[in-house]
Amino acid sequence: MALAETPSETPTASPESVDWLQRLIAFPTVSRDSNIALIEAVRDYLSDRGVETRLTFDDDRRKANLWATLGPEADGGIVLSGHTDVVPVEDQDWSHDPFDMVTRDGKAFGRGTADMKGFIAAVLAAVPRLQERGLEKPVHLAFSYDEEVGCLGVRRLIDDVRRNLSVRPAACIVGEPTLMVPVIGHKAKLSVRCHVHGLECHSALAPQGVNAVEYAAELIVRLRRMAEDKRLNGPFDDGFDPPHTTVHTGVMHGGSALNIVPNHARFEFEFRSLPQENPRALYAEIVRFAEQELVPKMKAVSAAAGIEFEEMAGFPGLDTPEDHDVTTLVKALSGANATGKVAFGTEAGLFQEAGIPTIVCGPGSITQAHKPDEWLSLEELGRCERLLDRLGDRVCAA
Repeated sequence: MALAETPSETPTASPESVDWLQRLIAFPTVSRDSNIALIEAVRDYLSDRGVETRLTFDDDRRKANLWATLGPEADGGIVLSGHTDVVPVEDQDWSHDPFDMVTRDGKAFGRGTADMKGFIAAVLAAVPRLQERGLEKPVHLAFSYDEEVGCLGVRRLIDDVRRNLSVRPAACIVGEPTLMVPVIGHKAKLSVRCHVHGLECHSALAPQGVNAVEYAAELIVRLRRMAEDKRLNGPFDDGFDPPHTTVHTGVMHGGSALNIVPNHARFEFEFRSLPQENPRALYAEIVRFAEQELVPKMKAVSAAAGIEFEEMAGFPGLDTPEDHDVTTLVKALSGANATGKVAFGTEAGLFQEAGIPTIVCGPGSITQAHKPDEWLSLEELGRCERLLDRLGDRVCAA
């Protein structure tokens, strides 16, 4: 389902949000690199305003999540969630330094403006306004690392909150770019790397070897047939585009020379399934096919031959009911009169899996993300500020 813009209610973003967005863009938090400098800047800003923060780190302590609570430590609050990492800029034709934000024609250009530092900027700019109004219910800030490589960091953040804090938030808003339309559903993802181990020999004696590339090809054809079955037979949900589960092989390596039967091949594939389908069931079907149909033939030639599967990344889908309280809440906060569903994944399913009703709603469009000259409309940023002000109406005394 294509997302339609909500009616414009604010002419543009505040100077505070624009300033924060420029500061955030200046941190080159590509997923392969550290985000610590950004997290420390946010921590220091919140500390200066009397807000305590909790950090959770990756194994190397090169990356960190941040959790903070505005207002009372109590149940029933709202989580505002965003990821701090961005995708790489190499081999993209940018018209300017991607980490030096440029504004023109009512747009902010820079890596991460749309995905998704715009939302974080609006949230940080709203902190003084929420504090000045006096929070009667808590607003939690959850800023994560490594969303772009599999929603890795937020898992540690959620686990830390569940283990060490007693708060039970009533809802979560993940501020991915949705044109400020509340998104109630997105697909699940499971990505897998497959290693096929064969037996090399001279190609003139091919039957004496185990051709790893050919066995990998048989698996890829099986995945393709699975994809076709989903496309033709469903199940279907017209809220998504495409409206069915997809199966895709994206990377393939194997062989060294034409006159050598290859002894190794590697390929990577993924499932993006409707929320009601379990991608692990599809994965199990491929593993069974390999173990029952292919491996016995390979081992008949060489006992050392075989097939190994390695899970790379994955996240659950999001499936929030249209009539849920959190849906009603975010529709009211955003001013939207409809909801949507998207094919791309977010951290929202992990919050929902942890028992926190969750909606995705944020400024900008996913079609503007991950591209050269990524941009965010300042009007969209202003709409996000209006959502946060309306949230203040619900959680603040004044």
